[in-house]
Amino acid sequence: MPPRKATTGRSQSPRLRFAEELKSLRAESGESLRRLADRMGWDWSLFGKMENGETIGGPEVAIALDQHYGMRGGLLALWELALGDTSQFKEQYRRYMKLEAEASGLNHFSVSTIHGLLQTDGYATAVLSAGGASGVALTQQVEARASRRALLVGADIPRFRAILSEAVLRKPLAHPPDWRVQLKHLLAMMEHPRITLQVLLQSAGIHGLVSTDVMFLRLPGGRSVAYTENAHRGELIEESASVERLQVAYDAVRDLALSPAESRTFILRMLEEVPCDDPRMT
Repeated sequence: MPPRKATTGRSQSPRLRFAEELKSLRAESGESLRRLADRMGWDWSLFGKMENGETIGGPEVAIALDQHYGMRGGLLALWELALGDTSQFKEQYRRYMKLEAEASGLNHFSVSTIHGLLQTDGYATAVLSAGGASGVALTQQVEARASRRALLVGADIPRFRAILSEAVLRKPLAHPPDWRVQLKHLLAMMEHPRITLQVLLQSAGIHGLVSTDVMFLRLPGGRSVAYTENAHRGELIEESASVERLQVAYDAVRDLALSPAESRTFILRMLEEVPCDDPRMT
């Protein structure tokens, strides 16, 4: 018996179905790609690529579009199907992404890797590959991580402070040119008036976040939540006393870290140590 055809005429491929839905929703709204981009805060070309099926974008883009079109989670569900791995975005993480989109300020501490918002494609590829991703799944995850960087593009971004353990910068990528690009990207991000990067030297010793990657989100109304993470799982923490304990530990780490100016000098020294096969690269 031949396969049954869908009566809607819509594609049965989750990725194409997601693209079709995006195009249909925008057509119904009467918005141009540029008008949508102005309202959403992402580049219009991203939405064009999503509607053409070239990319599915990241989770925060899907959440924002779901809210924009009033889909009550329906568009996000299609995005998850297009991603092909719904287990990656459980309810806690979806809630975190929604809160991140609302946050007016973000403070992060990195124990072992650079945070996704600060990663270049080369760095993201290396990290995700080390975690076991490959093929199409790797491409999709790198795309998702790249789209998240839009959160830190523009003049009116949330205030963002990232403290990097020195150990993070002592783990170079296997491909030196990619590592140079990543270090230069960090230096470029430090130029933004709403972004502060600091380095915590190993000589600072034992501290309260010695084994914890944590992100604090400052939400409308002054409330803060925290998201802690390791290689295997993440946890959204909303209970105020627990968030406050983590915040006290974070503040102590910040006081131990190099100043932004000293941190810039440190990263510049790291950049100078990267092997360079091409003498024209500086």
